[in-house]
Amino acid sequence: MLGAFAAGVAVTAFVLAAAAPARGDPLTGHALVASLARVRRSFVERRHRARSSRDMLDALQATHAALRSGLPLPLALRNAVDGASAGAQELLSGALRAFDLNIPLDDALRSAAADADRRVSLALDALALLAAEQLAASRAAAVLGSVCDRLAFEERLVAEVAARTGGLRAQIVLLAVLVPAIAAYLVMTVPGVGPTLTSALGTHVLIPAAVLFEAVGIVASRAILRSVRA
Repeated sequence: MLGAFAAGVAVTAFVLAAAAPARGDPLTGHALVASLARVRRSFVERRHRARSSRDMLDALQATHAALRSGLPLPLALRNAVDGASAGAQELLSGALRAFDLNIPLDDALRSAAADADRRVSLALDALALLAAEQLAASRAAAVLGSVCDRLAFEERLVAEVAARTGGLRAQIVLLAVLVPAIAAYLVMTVPGVGPTLTSALGTHVLIPAAVLFEAVGIVASRAILRSVRA
């Protein structure tokens, strides 16, 4: 999907460059590359946040299982870290290292949650609450189990929304690719289209409106999924 979106942006830039009047400022390749790099960076960051929340949920469930077996919270966290993925392991290991240096475990966990994703922060705050209250393993397991259930429900909800809206988002991106491609084809094959697009009507109304509508459609389709993940 990212490739299709990038292709749509590239084709749109081609049409704008071909139709722009000579006296205007042309769209430079550097600006296009920078724009595509920002899109790619934003996509990678969203994927990383989603993966981090899933990894933290796995670590939280492992901690919950260790608490149910009767281990205290610090040992339960150490057991969870041993089998955790890299992202969750880094966060929890940092908090445990601070705890080994005589920093209270709840303060170490809250410090780790400061710059984390919302769901990751929720998991770490729950662990910090358990550490601050010094609950027994059975009571801590009950509290942590409810947090795990909530995070698991949110993950399932995000997956279901992504599956239900995947076709719609793919169609929107496909249209965003087809419209500039058809416009470029018409510019090259139909004599009257080129002068229309290079006129004031084309450069100030038609092309900006087309680009605006396509961008709004793509952003709105992605906002549906982002609103659920937030």
